[in-house]
Amino acid sequence: QVTVVESGGGPVQSGGSLRLACAASGPTVTSYLMGWFREAPGKELEPVARVRWDSTDLYYSDSAKGRFTIATDSAKRMVYLDMNDLKPEDTAIYYCNAFYGPQNNYWGQGTQVTVSS
Repeated sequence: QVTVVESGGGPVQSGGSLRLACAASGPTVTSYLMGWFREAPGKELEPVARVRWDSTDLYYSDSAKGRFTIATDSAKRMVYLDMNDLKPEDTAIYYCNAFYGPQNNYWGQGTQVTVSS
């Protein structure tokens, strides 16, 4: 069983920065593909960034490229999303995801990020 728990969201002004953290647990979690997704008001869930624990298989959405950085700390079982130059359109609930196939797909409860102009 894998669990993921997000933290670090909150209000921030446009142009500001936030670091989201995802604490992952489970005996096989380091075999999983770790990702951040977000769901903005009135919009569908969308991927933001993804990485493996060895920092391979890196992916960023177009909106995240150049502003967001995903990183892992396998010793601490932590996944981070550093977000810079935040914009009001980044306002969303951000979810951490651990994926190892359709039968092994785990989500956190989400953390709210609100960017004010």
